[in-house]
Amino acid sequence: MDEVFKALADPSRRRLLDGLRERGGQNLGELCAGLDMARQSVSKHLALLEAANLVTAVRDGRQKLHYLNAEPINTIAERWISRFDTERVHALADLKKALEQTPMDSNTFVYTTYIKTTPARLWQGLTDPTFTRRYWGLAFTTDWQTGSPMSWEGAGLHGTDPAQVVLEADPYRRLSYTWHTFTPEWAKAAGVSDETLAKIQTEPRSKVAFDLEPQGETVKLTVVHDGFEPGSTVLDMIGGGWPHLLSSLKTLLETGDILPAEQHA
Repeated sequence: MDEVFKALADPSRRRLLDGLRERGGQNLGELCAGLDMARQSVSKHLALLEAANLVTAVRDGRQKLHYLNAEPINTIAERWISRFDTERVHALADLKKALEQTPMDSNTFVYTTYIKTTPARLWQGLTDPTFTRRYWGLAFTTDWQTGSPMSWEGAGLHGTDPAQVVLEADPYRRLSYTWHTFTPEWAKAAGVSDETLAKIQTEPRSKVAFDLEPQGETVKLTVVHDGFEPGSTVLDMIGGGWPHLLSSLKTLLETGDILPAEQHA
């Protein structure tokens, strides 16, 4: 937590976060141009922001794309803001809300968290119905082989769609699959209006990927949800759902408990 406050204390690093808030997925050159700052200085600031987990870097070929990461502010909010409702914490609450919302001009949602567990246990948390039912309220029926169909069961979801498939499954390292089908049953369970349902049913199917990277006693989990068109309603919806879902997964694996349930896209 000390690293987060240290990173936020510097105005140049706050400007970097502002830039990524306005447009996620920028490479080093784009960030340098936007700040009128030397490449070496930006690199040092980015390193501190990454160390504090306020920025996540995702490889795209030879370049690294940088995204704002809401997880540290989410942790601060859960530790203090959720327990105390005073005017003095409203500014931090607003920052939490801003960070959890999807950055403008970005068609990708990226979120990184560190969980005190093992890669095998985290993989189980992502795939085993015993776990997913507890923090997500649904289960996946599949053999977790690349190209295999997936059936989403629970939270208003049921059955298999030919487009719901496993895209990649490298146990304890990487998992990827296409997102679920938006049905009237799911919309009713999630409290989604007919108007919104009609809108999101016209959008292309998105996909999500989980990268697991062991780091000592913890595992770095990076979630990349992409495949959205500009102005996607689904992207706005999942941007608010993923932080709570992943916090609940983290809490479950570390303590055996879960956070209060929420609806997710």
